[in-house]
Amino acid sequence: MVVTGLQFVGVTALVKTLGTRIPAPEAAFLRYVLGLLFLLPVLGQLRRLRPGGRVMALFGLRGLAHTVGVALWFYAMARIPIADVTAMNYLSPIYVTLGAALFLGERLAARRILAIVVALLGALIILRPGFREVGTGHLAMLFTAIFFGASYLTAKRLSQEAGPGLVVAMLSITVTIGLAPLAVMNWVWPTAWEMLILFGVACVATGGHFTMTLAFRAAPLAVTQPVTFLQLVWAVALGALVFGEGIDPFVVLGGLVIVGAVSFISWREAVLKGRAVTPPVPATKG
Repeated sequence: MVVTGLQFVGVTALVKTLGTRIPAPEAAFLRYVLGLLFLLPVLGQLRRLRPGGRVMALFGLRGLAHTVGVALWFYAMARIPIADVTAMNYLSPIYVTLGAALFLGERLAARRILAIVVALLGALIILRPGFREVGTGHLAMLFTAIFFGASYLTAKRLSQEAGPGLVVAMLSITVTIGLAPLAVMNWVWPTAWEMLILFGVACVATGGHFTMTLAFRAAPLAVTQPVTFLQLVWAVALGALVFGEGIDPFVVLGGLVIVGAVSFISWREAVLKGRAVTPPVPATKG
């Protein structure tokens, strides 16, 4: 999980390096197109699978939610500090907890409600509306967390209907298809250097999901979840040392408040020995 966190912070750094010349939907589309190269070894297996109409509808729903989330994440990443993006990304598990109660019929105990309220207060500490300008990048991250949460909830339902390999592969395919029209509407031809950066994003993101899967096999979520919060430390350090972004104590404080709320929810799930509802934070990334 330590390696996973480093790789996902690397994804953030590469997208930050890419800048804003390439529109966010196009950058996300090219990242997923390049990521499809990693599916070539399993194409033969995918052809033999015959999911039903209901499962295909769920694949389409998840692809739509993830498409919007990825496009918004690329937009935010290029416009606000890395630490802000990383801290606000921790809101996704909170939205998942709410969604599981509203749509999957899972019980929302008083402790979970309190943790959700605390996490939302953490988001307010980061944004500080009325005390600083809340830009479009911050608003994009708020909606990014919502759409990634919807994607995870759909994946939870799909896990009961299809194997994990098919779920991962179909996510890549549907998001690529979903991003294509958005990319074409405002296409800017990328340079060789920009394509190299995007290929690096695809490689590092794929590697992150692979090492994350290895970690989940080796240890329970209650053990692996806290390690993901090191990303906030690395993101703050990277932004300050590499990109010249100042260290905002309110962002750090708000991130720690959200981290504490998510940790509490994960701990309670482990204590109650229930099925984990809260996703690991890296799993919400594109």
